[in-house]
Amino acid sequence: MYSMMLKKRYIFMKKTFHIFYVSFFCHALWAASLAPVQSQHAMVVTAQHLATKVGVQVLKKGGNSVDAAVAVAYALAVVYPAAGNLGGGGFMTLKLSNGLETFLDFREAAPLGATANMYLNEQGQVIKNLSTRGHLAVGIPGTVSGLEYARKKYGTMTRQVLLEPAIALAEKGFVLESGDVDMLEVAKEDFKKDLEAAKIFLKDGRTFQVGERLVQKQLANTLKRIQQQGDFDFYKGQTAQLISKSSLSGGGLITQKDLSDYQTREFKPIECDYRGYRILSAPPPSSGGVVICEILKILEPYPLKEWGYHSAQSLHFQIEAIRRAYVDRNTLLGDPGFHDNPIEHILSSTHIENLRSSIKPEAATPSKELNPSSFVNEGENTTHFSIVDQFGNAASMTYTLNDWFGARVMAKGTGILLNNEMDDFTVKLGEVNHYQLLQGQVNQIRASKRPLSSMSPTIVLNGNDVVMVLGTPGGSRIITAVLQVLINTIDYDMNIQEAIDAPRFHHQWIPDVVLAEEYAIPVDAQNKLKDWGYIIKPSRLANHLAAIMVGGARLSEIKPKSHVKFGANDPRRNTGSAMGY
Repeated sequence: MYSMMLKKRYIFMKKTFHIFYVSFFCHALWAASLAPVQSQHAMVVTAQHLATKVGVQVLKKGGNSVDAAVAVAYALAVVYPAAGNLGGGGFMTLKLSNGLETFLDFREAAPLGATANMYLNEQGQVIKNLSTRGHLAVGIPGTVSGLEYARKKYGTMTRQVLLEPAIALAEKGFVLESGDVDMLEVAKEDFKKDLEAAKIFLKDGRTFQVGERLVQKQLANTLKRIQQQGDFDFYKGQTAQLISKSSLSGGGLITQKDLSDYQTREFKPIECDYRGYRILSAPPPSSGGVVICEILKILEPYPLKEWGYHSAQSLHFQIEAIRRAYVDRNTLLGDPGFHDNPIEHILSSTHIENLRSSIKPEAATPSKELNPSSFVNEGENTTHFSIVDQFGNAASMTYTLNDWFGARVMAKGTGILLNNEMDDFTVKLGEVNHYQLLQGQVNQIRASKRPLSSMSPTIVLNGNDVVMVLGTPGGSRIITAVLQVLINTIDYDMNIQEAIDAPRFHHQWIPDVVLAEEYAIPVDAQNKLKDWGYIIKPSRLANHLAAIMVGGARLSEIKPKSHVKFGANDPRRNTGSAMGY
């Protein structure tokens, strides 16, 4: 019932957007959205409603945002197996009530046995599916390390309490709704090829049906070991032994030493200002924060509000800013442990002005004319959740298996699905990856290196006050999705739900095409943009944004010292929810 309501809501939303573009009435566009969920004390928004409930329960017990994030992440590993995970990795951006602003990197890393040409044949050609399917595609998982690091340093509750909900969901199972079943259907044929996965995610060789219960006993046992021993079990104990044994027997590279050596890293977030708001987002090995800030800096002098929401002129300058920033993203950024990222140069006023001055007023710049910078020599099916607690702490976390269900193999005896994060490296110079990203030498495979990511867990501040927490899955589309929600709320004063519901577009330099959701670009704007040289193609619904606004439903309504939270769940996928207390 819940899933059908969301599907109907999105159909209605699209129809209303269509009415707007025919009649040009702004209020008709925004009338499509439901009101954001409102709560007085705290708010959790995730891609799976059962995980959202887990987070709220932790907050009600007195836990903080980090406690809730840990519990939610473990719960998602059970109830959202396509992207929630123990066998992947991710990022967390934190803004704590004591003023601390920090970023945790628990991105997957290349095994010690990895080499730059490991996915090429003798003729130097990429071997199909080798970097995306099977054990050789798997990077060293970082999720458990990151969750334990966050809990020990910034949480207040014990592992025993925080893992209990996930263990119960795995051991007793949960009843599948239509969104859950749709998710499992995607990987049905691959599950049939992996005996461990088939035993859990198929029932008599078929996909589970709505109303049936998914039980994951092996995963429950693994979670119990982590509950008792923490990250020691995952990286040095029984689970580590099972993962390395499974990897090596399946043709992968992960050894016990790879797991023992893995560590979470902590960095300062990327920071920039846009129209009076302060943006905190992900630094390398994510490209997200740098590129979002670069695009916003290019756009800031332009009167987007005056030009009108998704007018041809507004879209033109947004696309050209995105196009130029993705050149830098794909060629200049990489793992800071292996590369000195030129962030100061990328965000410098000189570089920004040079990029801005190269934009022609009414003509697309062909991507082939934009050469990679000479300053120095990713996964779509990720998941994101946003949390603001009753104490004023904000957690924005994105973690991933990269592809939907990762490499579509399971570590035998663990119930853990493994990532295919190795495809986020530059597998071969000059060739695009699974997400059509053309990446550079900076992101080539090296042992222990972490691949470049687009994940962009973001927090927006007004002075020192948190006003918005947001993020999304979507591979290379993450950056443009987060960017458009920022523009929708800051430039167009949409409330947080309207900003998320609004149809989106995407460009990433290569391929030279604008991908647009239905009704994202009005007909008259499309005609102008095509006259100016743009190629526009339809896009599927790609992201699932999870966002919270604090103090008001829209930025112009925020009241000083108000702590009311407004949660917004993206209707594009029908499994998530926003909930508070």
